[in-house]
Amino acid sequence: MRKENNLLAASVVTLTVGVIFWVLVAWRTPGGEPWDAPAYWTVVYPIALAIAAVLGACFPRRAWLWGVLFMVVQVPVVVVASGFGPLLLAGLVYTLVLAVPALAIAAAAGALRRRLHRRD
Repeated sequence: MRKENNLLAASVVTLTVGVIFWVLVAWRTPGGEPWDAPAYWTVVYPIALAIAAVLGACFPRRAWLWGVLFMVVQVPVVVVASGFGPLLLAGLVYTLVLAVPALAIAAAAGALRRRLHRRD
């Protein structure tokens, strides 16, 4: 039962952090779509990858999942901020592509945490 509670806690934390982060980005972006932010590639995306790494390190069990969840939360934020539109499916695909590096970084951070924890 403890593992399921840890996964649930990790999911709740990841989704909460993701919603807060992407809502703040959408709020500061004209049109409400995070990937349309002028500083998306230079500021927002690198911060998102760093957050994915922290989530992976904090929750090393299935760390890759936290990177994916964190990035995919952009889509519901866009729907709330901008509504459904004809490019929503393209936005979902775009978000899934952007989630691949976050997945890898979170997984690497989780693996590093597990490796360092074994040495203690």
